[in-house]
Amino acid sequence: MRYDSEHKRRTRDKVLKAATRAIRSNGPHRVGVAGVMSGAGLTHGGFYAHFSSKDDLISAAIDQMFDESRERFSKEAGELPPEQALNAYIDFYLSRKHRDAVSVGCPIPVLAADARRLSKQTREQFARGVSALQDKIALQLKKLGRPDPDQAAHSMLSELVGALLIARGEPDTQRSDEILIASKRALKERMGLSDGG
Repeated sequence: MRYDSEHKRRTRDKVLKAATRAIRSNGPHRVGVAGVMSGAGLTHGGFYAHFSSKDDLISAAIDQMFDESRERFSKEAGELPPEQALNAYIDFYLSRKHRDAVSVGCPIPVLAADARRLSKQTREQFARGVSALQDKIALQLKKLGRPDPDQAAHSMLSELVGALLIARGEPDTQRSDEILIASKRALKERMGLSDGG
């Protein structure tokens, strides 16, 4: 049976969604092709119609995860003025909802510890994703007149990721909430954002 290109694209999207769920749940090294295909409701045999290898799948899934993350930034920042856009993104990133949503949140905290063990192709995909997200932050900082928007964006993203990781690792919910609140306040203050909330 021949399928049209739209069917092939939809099937590939299903596989990528299953792969991103598996990566977020188990890490990229524990992802198996058979499990991903099963998670997508497909047979293992159809895998090579969409991807040349497991590395190709992981790389494409990471790209998908970063696309979703950039879309999230755009959703939070929208058409807001730069200061409000950055405040909104910080509020989202260091929120309980994001802390608890490992299966759909930012891919950086999920992937960073494993990145050095990934293939060169996949590490490059990860680095491009991080860079593109930093560029979105840097653009807002540049609009605010920061003399060092790229450096500040790198620092801001690193602080967001670090605070989220530590909050996720804290077993006491109240202390975890306090980490998020304190980090949010300190980051906004350090970036010169007026909303200290």
